[in-house]
Amino acid sequence: MTIYNRVALGAGRQAISVVGAVGKRVFFLVDMMRGLRDPAAWFPETIRQMRVIGVESVPLAVIVAAFLGGVTAFQTRYQLFPGVQVSVVGLIARQSIVLELGPLLTALVLTGRVGARMTAEIGTMRVTEQIDALETLSFDPIGYLALPRLLAALVMLPALTMIANATAIFSAWLTLILATDVRTSDFLDGLRLAFTQFQVVYSMIKAVCFGGAIALVCSYEGYVTEAGAEGVGRSTALAVVLASVAILVLDAMVAAIFAPFIQA
Repeated sequence: MTIYNRVALGAGRQAISVVGAVGKRVFFLVDMMRGLRDPAAWFPETIRQMRVIGVESVPLAVIVAAFLGGVTAFQTRYQLFPGVQVSVVGLIARQSIVLELGPLLTALVLTGRVGARMTAEIGTMRVTEQIDALETLSFDPIGYLALPRLLAALVMLPALTMIANATAIFSAWLTLILATDVRTSDFLDGLRLAFTQFQVVYSMIKAVCFGGAIALVCSYEGYVTEAGAEGVGRSTALAVVLASVAILVLDAMVAAIFAPFIQA
C-alpha cells in the first residue's frame, strides 16, 4: 500500500468517525425533543437550571464584560490616525462589543463555568448509576436531565449577553471619559451612528446558538461518561473543548449568513 493510499484510508476513517459522532449527538437531541411531551418532568428542573446557568453567572459575565469594554475602547482610541473624528470610537466599540465580542466571550467564559458543571453533574450520575435508577423508575433520564439544561441555556445565554453588552458599553464610555480626551457627546454620537435594531437581534441569534451548543455538547458528554471518576474528568475536559470549538464554528456560520443584513 502506497503512502497516498494510507493517507486516503486514514482520512476516510476520520471522516466516518466525525460523521458518526455528529450523528450520535443528533439522535441525542431528538431524544431530548421527545421529552417535551412531559412538562411535569422537565419544567421544575428548567427553572432551577435557569437560576444556576443565568442568575449565578451574572457576576462573572459582568466582570468579563467590564474589562472587555474598557480595553476595547482604550485600544480603539489610541489606534486612530491623526485627523480622524474621535466619535468613531463609539461606533467601533459598539460594533465590536454587540456584534462579536459580547456574545462570543460571554459564551466561551460560561463554557468553562456552566458547561463543565453540566458535564460533571450528569457524568457523576452516570458513573454512580443514578441514571440507571431513573430508567428503572420509568423516568426518561434525557428528558429529565438534559432537556432542562438545554431550555435554560437557550433562555439565559441571550439574557446574560444583553447584560454583558450593556455593561461593556458602559465600561467603554467610563474608560474613555476618565482616561482619554473623548467626551460623552463624542461617544454618544458614534454610538448612534449607523445603528439598526437588527444588530441587537444578530447578537441574540448568536447567543441562542451558543447556549444550545453548550447545553447539547456538555450534556451529551456527561451522559456517555464511562470509567468512574477518571472518566468524569476526561468527559468534562472534552466537553469544554468541543463546546468551545462548536461556539467558534457557529460564530463563523452566523456571521456568514447574517452579516450582510446588519449594516444601516
